[in-house]
Amino acid sequence: MASTQTSVCKLCRREGTKLFLKGARCATSKCAVARRPFPPGVHGPERGSRMTDYGKQLREKQKAKRLYGLSETQFSNYFKASVKMKGDSGVNLVRSLESRLDNAIYRAGFAKSRAAARQIVSHSQVQVNNHKVNIPSFRVKQGDVITVQERKKSKSTWKNLSEEIKSYVAPSWLTVDAANLTFKVTGEPMGEELKQIFEPKLIIEYYSR
Repeated sequence: MASTQTSVCKLCRREGTKLFLKGARCATSKCAVARRPFPPGVHGPERGSRMTDYGKQLREKQKAKRLYGLSETQFSNYFKASVKMKGDSGVNLVRSLESRLDNAIYRAGFAKSRAAARQIVSHSQVQVNNHKVNIPSFRVKQGDVITVQERKKSKSTWKNLSEEIKSYVAPSWLTVDAANLTFKVTGEPMGEELKQIFEPKLIIEYYSR
């Protein structure tokens, strides 16, 4: 477990920002990025800050890919789909990533991190519109209702969560019913909710080279 946490911290240090891959624990003063704000490796503190345009584009792509826990193939597929949609490709990309079932569960406060949310979905603990879904990349849309399976609600983990998320403020595109461990997709990310720790425009430029 310790080695896994260390490798996760290295990803954040490599990108020079908190990716919150371990959830709330990343907000503490023990965060590796806060203690060592430079890339991992013996030459980390000595590395120059000058970066080419390609380097900047690559780093933004890597940030987004790691933030959502995707492989290169998965992420490039999101890009390809986004540029085929009408409207701003960068906005399309963010909305596509945010509409993943595992991300929606994380945004609703049902998981401490996206990694934990993926595990919840993979272990068939939730339903979408009363149908079991165990695919983290499943795309939720407006009107979808996601709920914890009835037989799972009696577990201590979910019982405690019901109390914890009563004061949680979910994004405007999700409506959460903490008591019943259910949430509904009521729209899509808008305005400030589209802002990420990565710059979508640079990612589009990276893949459009």
